[in-house]
Amino acid sequence: MPELIQPQGAPHSTIMSLGAARGDMVVPNDDLVGPIDSSDEWIRQRTGIIERRRSSQNQHAIDLAETASKEAIERAGIEPSQIGAVIVSTISNSVQTPSLASLLADRVGATPAPAYDVSAACAGYTYGIAQADALIRGGLAEYVLVVGAEKLSDFANPTDRSISFLLGDGAGAAVVGPSDTVGIAPTVWGSDGSKWGAVGMDRTIKDAFDSDEKVFPTLRQDGQTVFRWAVWEMAKVAQQAIDVAGITAADLTAFVPHQANMRIIDEFAKQLGLPDSVLIARDIQTTGNTSAASIPLAMHRLLEEHPEARGGLALEIGFGAGLVYGAQVVVMP
Repeated sequence: MPELIQPQGAPHSTIMSLGAARGDMVVPNDDLVGPIDSSDEWIRQRTGIIERRRSSQNQHAIDLAETASKEAIERAGIEPSQIGAVIVSTISNSVQTPSLASLLADRVGATPAPAYDVSAACAGYTYGIAQADALIRGGLAEYVLVVGAEKLSDFANPTDRSISFLLGDGAGAAVVGPSDTVGIAPTVWGSDGSKWGAVGMDRTIKDAFDSDEKVFPTLRQDGQTVFRWAVWEMAKVAQQAIDVAGITAADLTAFVPHQANMRIIDEFAKQLGLPDSVLIARDIQTTGNTSAASIPLAMHRLLEEHPEARGGLALEIGFGAGLVYGAQVVVMP
């Protein structure tokens, strides 16, 4: 019987470049407070958000993904045809099927690369990075395009006080490629389905069609449950990611958590004992919560504002609906 051949991949992988795109409209708190009987001060105190970026009617998640991806590919210095896989994390594709990823692969010129969507909400980008690392080291791709793309405003109920005012639109993209040294440390990831109902849609699609009102599903959350879980359990996951990377918090150049809430970010930093030298991404202030797009968008902005941080170590952690989570230490491009 002949022996089967197993491809040999690169010894390691690394994030080569990033790209970003934000919604084309700036939406301040004052534009949203009426329907939720709130105030600009209340939103700032509870979330740290001053304004968020949202997309106009004719700008869709695929458009944001295309813009971010083209920037990342150009910065990586590769041809689109060299991309061996396209992974898009999104919860706001405009259709159940086909995937946003397959359309994106065509738009950027990566066809016939395999392309698929990941439904892991706010942890989706870290899931995509973990998979890209495995694909490259396993010999299934030389370069992988990882994208988080969301138009969450399509799923925001203006009268919902639990989550609607948090949501923004945007896309962040990364090109992951081969490396002789470790650029992506082991990923710590998992899920807790016992809290499946803590954040997500307020009804099923079938329920929406069957009802007389024909109201499309929108996002909602149990804020206290999510906040407590994020603050106490995810700080432990973040520390695990630091430990499995073989470093300490003092070795980090930056901390780039999912941009869920400024209070959660501040509590993370306190529990991890991050020294003052560590840069902390706070993109939520002017972008809002963009779910799967938030980590690459935040890292892209941090590197634009602090170019001296390039090549340093960053801890990134995503967590959200599912409940799902993922964290890894990476070398910033």
